[in-house]
Amino acid sequence: MEQEQLIGVIELEEMEFYAYHGCFKEEQVVGNRFLVKVTLETDCTVPAETDNINDALNYVSVYEIVREQIMQNSHLLEHLNKRIIDGIYERFPQLLKATVKVSKMNPPMGGQMKCVSVTFSR
Repeated sequence: MEQEQLIGVIELEEMEFYAYHGCFKEEQVVGNRFLVKVTLETDCTVPAETDNINDALNYVSVYEIVREQIMQNSHLLEHLNKRIIDGIYERFPQLLKATVKVSKMNPPMGGQMKCVSVTFSR
């Protein structure tokens, strides 16, 4: 009897970084706080059965990809987000779907605002 496929959703939530992204010179000097959420859909059938990290999508590697990309300055959140999602797919081409949300906390908008976010899915 063929085993039923288990599609898993793995979420890395509220990864927090201090980085220097933005179009304004001040943002590139002073920096800002960024939150990143990554949602991954993948086949979890084998790791659910084997309980072996080598069979699973290693989310420590996903965190490292996010950290590596966020430390490279960008003017636009869109550019940063694309680099993150590209890096994740490069390392894990077996993914069924990935969603990456990057939020800049307290953006310099001339008024009070919690954050501005860009979300990409592929």
